Amino acid sequence: MPGSGAASPRVVLFTDTLADVNGVSRFIRAAAAHLPNLHVITSTRLGCPLAENVHNVRPVFRAPMPGYANIDLAIPSPGAIRAAADRARPDVVHVSTPGPVGLIGRRYAMRRGLPLVGTYHTDFPAYIDHLLDDELLTRLTGAYMRWFYRPFDRVLARSRAFVPALRELGIRAGSVADLRPGMDTGAFHPRFRDALGEIWRTLPGARPSSRKLLYAGRVSTEKNLPMLARIWPRIRAGCERRGIDAQLVIVGDGPFRGALERTLARQDAVFAGFRDGAALSAIYASSDVFVFPSATDTLGQAVMEAHASGLPAIVSDRGGPSGIVEHERTGYVLPLPPITNAESLWCERAVALLGSPELRDRMGASARERLDAMTIGASLEHFLELHGGLAGAKNKPGHALARGPARR
Repeated sequence: MPGSGAASPRVVLFTDTLADVNGVSRFIRAAAAHLPNLHVITSTRLGCPLAENVHNVRPVFRAPMPGYANIDLAIPSPGAIRAAADRARPDVVHVSTPGPVGLIGRRYAMRRGLPLVGTYHTDFPAYIDHLLDDELLTRLTGAYMRWFYRPFDRVLARSRAFVPALRELGIRAGSVADLRPGMDTGAFHPRFRDALGEIWRTLPGARPSSRKLLYAGRVSTEKNLPMLARIWPRIRAGCERRGIDAQLVIVGDGPFRGALERTLARQDAVFAGFRDGAALSAIYASSDVFVFPSATDTLGQAVMEAHASGLPAIVSDRGGPSGIVEHERTGYVLPLPPITNAESLWCERAVALLGSPELRDRMGASARERLDAMTIGASLEHFLELHGGLAGAKNKPGHALARGPARR
């Protein structure tokens, strides 16, 4: 079990998201469940995991996140956060998000003279660009991220493919390391395939006999879903010409869902909404091809879940998913506009996969084999290694404890 050794560093992890449904919170929940020397500090009005090493400090103020009304921006008492961190007696501080809780954690580490590590889970400048379409705000967000991560001893990228993006953002090259990707590979597996198609009878409009092109994730513009809306009618028409009955299944929710439903009305698109647990595992394993056009993901948790379920995936050549999919072996890594004929290439590959059971089976088997090594245990072992190397630097020159007593 990761973290069971006596030499494991005591890590306090500050996060603004833990109760939300996203890849960041899933990773942190798994880390808290498997690492006894990890203490997680957050602030939310939503339900959190009941565990001795998870500390939820009640927010003194909260407001909806701009562009995401269903996600809270919570501001806690700094004193209460510091007290919770002090009780954990950390060797290393980890800041998982650059929001209010993360800011308090950043300041806490600097004042206590503790090594400071962070994970760049979310490409916020890209999200702002897609969600708000405001060039000035995008530039300001980029400047904030450079400022925020400047004092960090180590910044972890969720994938090797995203490391160059961190360097382009201005984060010191010497401080960047890629965290080995991992997930609960047992929760998503081809064995969860519903051979009788009962899972599809729970989704209005879904036909058990149709071939399913699946998207799972936030239904928002930063996932490049406007492109999916453009290409799906062409994919559907291409399948019809080959005598293939195909449907697009969208799993998830978000601010773009209403517009996407209107755009794809009468286009054989099925909107499943939020799903989790056994239902989500069955939907993945019972689908045929996974499509994920996002150019902003730092890892691509949904792509890993699809591969673990035995699905070939079509992803963009930008960001973390391009490092998960092996081009022409477990799926396709394809360019995006403005590359000439990029969308036509996506359509051709999707129709080819939906029309060829042999190709799907071969790529799907390779996809599951690839994910077998990407376990959450291996990822958390690496997570500890990246912190353990800094644990002895508590009083190194430049840290607060080397200069004198920390101020409260």
